[in-house]
Amino acid sequence: MPNTQLNSSPDYLILGSGLAALSFAALMAKAGKKVKVLEAHEFPGGYGHTFIEGEKYHFNAQLHYVWNCSEGRTVNSVLKKLGLDKIVTFEQYDANGYDHMRLPGYALDIPYNKDKLCERLAELFPEHSEPLRKFIATVWEAAGELAKLPKPLNIALVLSHPLNNWHIIKYHKSTLQEVFDAFKLPLEAQTLLALQWPDFLLPPNKLSFFAWVTLFTGYCRGAYYPTHHFEHVINSLVKVIEDNAGEIIFNQKVTDFILEKNRVIGVNTMDVQNPTLFQNYYGQDVICNFDPKHAAAMIGRSKFSNAVRAKLDYDYSPSNFVAYCVVKGINLKDYGFGRWNLFHSEQADLNKAFADMYDRGDYSALSFGVTTPGFLTEDHGDCPEGEQIIQFITVANYHYFHDLKLRDASAYRKKKKEIFDAIIDIMEQRYVPNLRE
Repeated sequence: MPNTQLNSSPDYLILGSGLAALSFAALMAKAGKKVKVLEAHEFPGGYGHTFIEGEKYHFNAQLHYVWNCSEGRTVNSVLKKLGLDKIVTFEQYDANGYDHMRLPGYALDIPYNKDKLCERLAELFPEHSEPLRKFIATVWEAAGELAKLPKPLNIALVLSHPLNNWHIIKYHKSTLQEVFDAFKLPLEAQTLLALQWPDFLLPPNKLSFFAWVTLFTGYCRGAYYPTHHFEHVINSLVKVIEDNAGEIIFNQKVTDFILEKNRVIGVNTMDVQNPTLFQNYYGQDVICNFDPKHAAAMIGRSKFSNAVRAKLDYDYSPSNFVAYCVVKGINLKDYGFGRWNLFHSEQADLNKAFADMYDRGDYSALSFGVTTPGFLTEDHGDCPEGEQIIQFITVANYHYFHDLKLRDASAYRKKKKEIFDAIIDIMEQRYVPNLRE
């Protein structure tokens, strides 16, 4: 028979320990609330978690940089409320070029200063300098309008002030590609500006213009990396929770929701390490930090309003392919790496590059991102002295790889190696000769 245990009821039962969940849990615990966090995995942090290989290499799963960390901005304000602003600190990326965008024949370093960005674009595309300048001006004007939107959003109020929200009204349904086309930007300029696509895992023709504007201008206000790596950020949030009588319980997979009069009051969980052990957890309020569509299916979609059900009819974003590597015997700084990320595309049409990789599984002319965290901080605790971590990221079709792994494990491994080899081939041809050695 399953071993079922009944647990006491905290103020907040939080499902999942991603960065948002940990931040909320820490704020509530600091405010005197009793919190309990359930995590299905053995690490906290979700996409922000760090895993260790070979007992000495610390790789962050996903995060590369963040914004809004300067004085008075969101991250800084949250850290101050938690008493962590002197403990969790950040280093800025190179203001003269925090992202280095590359495609054959073109190189653009994205600076914080938008006027300098316009100058660099004009040097690369002198015949299109005016539409490029107007596009960049529109980006910053749209960002300004987005920053002033009322919270919560009031559509009627926005529409009643059209002069103050002109860009929001005009572009609210636009993709980045549609705005590129409206300004008649050259294809290569489009790709250089959109090469941060791994942050969204979407190409320009599928990416919301406003989503891109928010990210692009956010980084231009300041791109940051934690002084002691993302592992320290996650551990610091966990410490605040635990120091304030909160609790994080790992390896607890939610199997069902407990309802009382159409209100979620708790969950059933299975211990991942011991599948015969089941437990019930309750909370005065239950906060779900995992996939809303999956959670709604477990609860029962019929229990939600039509408006909520409509919001649940979303498509899942593409998955990514990440290669976590360590180099020895060379200094990547000698090959042009530093306090910036590198984004590369072998072809100028980013929409085609994405479709080739995601829809057709063709990585012969791929686009990818590169990050070297060791250059972003003086804390080199992520790997031993004399070695450097370098990570590569590109897009992958989850369903294709999932089915391939089940159907033919050997072919699955071969396909992953094919992608990795394609990336390393380009790295050796264009950036670091003999990188494999």
